[in-house]
Amino acid sequence: MTIRVPRADLPAELQEALIAQLGSVPEPLAAIHNNPAVAAANQDFTAKLGTWDAVDGGLKTFAHMAVAAQVGCSWCLDINYFLAVSRDLDATKASQVPRWRESDVFSPLECDVLEYAEAMTATPTTVTDELAARLLDQLGAAGLVELTAYIGFANMAGRVNTAHGITSQGYSESCDIPLAGVRKVS
Repeated sequence: MTIRVPRADLPAELQEALIAQLGSVPEPLAAIHNNPAVAAANQDFTAKLGTWDAVDGGLKTFAHMAVAAQVGCSWCLDINYFLAVSRDLDATKASQVPRWRESDVFSPLECDVLEYAEAMTATPTTVTDELAARLLDQLGAAGLVELTAYIGFANMAGRVNTAHGITSQGYSESCDIPLAGVRKVS
């Protein structure tokens, strides 16, 4: 697949910061900067998303990976494997997210979060009252709202990336995680 949107020039300070942090400029940012207003809004929302703390960051990372696997966003999986390692998350669990239903490494809460991510990602959504009630009981109302918004953002990011033709950039190559394949969406 080829990138369908040309790379835009990023402000020099932002480009330097991204290269220092990640080693390269993420393709989604290079694409989105073709529209500075969209880029600014995305950057603002992403920064705010990082300040939310009602739900464990590892749960949110795994939820984002579940969305990425379902919509076929190899870039999202790639960067989230990288982030999982840099955040000291369980590498075995990270490697198993795309096949979590067949794995025995996840806690009941983690399984509920992964199921919720998949149910929110389905079109139409397939979230059940029972699943929402379990998460509400385990995370509280603020946590469930945060998780839902985070998964919604993961869907937006993954779908935008796949529509733009953006694929893995190799961030996960520096990790010791055996990568699971991305499921084909039908």
